[in-house]
Amino acid sequence: MLEVKPKDTRQKQDHSVPPEGVSIAEASRRTGVSVHTLRYYERAGLVITPVDRNHSGRRRYRREDLKWIMICTKLRSTGMPIKTIREYAELVAAGPGNEAERLALLEAHRAEVRARLAEIQEHLKLIDHKIDVYQGRLAAGDADRLWAV
Repeated sequence: MLEVKPKDTRQKQDHSVPPEGVSIAEASRRTGVSVHTLRYYERAGLVITPVDRNHSGRRRYRREDLKWIMICTKLRSTGMPIKTIREYAELVAAGPGNEAERLALLEAHRAEVRARLAEIQEHLKLIDHKIDVYQGRLAAGDADRLWAV
């Protein structure tokens, strides 16, 4: 399971990235993605360029790396499978000339997300109905067997 830590939006975020990049811990802090997940993204082929390393072999994330990680995270949070994110990353990494394939991949995913949203809206209607029934029955003092209504 990929872990995304919620960001503390109360702090002013410094979005500047030094030319030498930032450490994996700093990349984790800036993106809200755990260090473990950052390493997983790299192993799983989800990054579009190899992550740089410093003279001692430690990862150094550049501005573009952080932007790409945020895109991956957002795609994943919409339910896009890792396999599809990998396909998208491979297309992006390949460079110009495959934009139609990228568009088709994103359009297909959008259709899936819209279908899930429609299903969730239907579920929400049931929840709203149950809440209305509970509120009415509780107000009337007749709240036994509410689960069946």
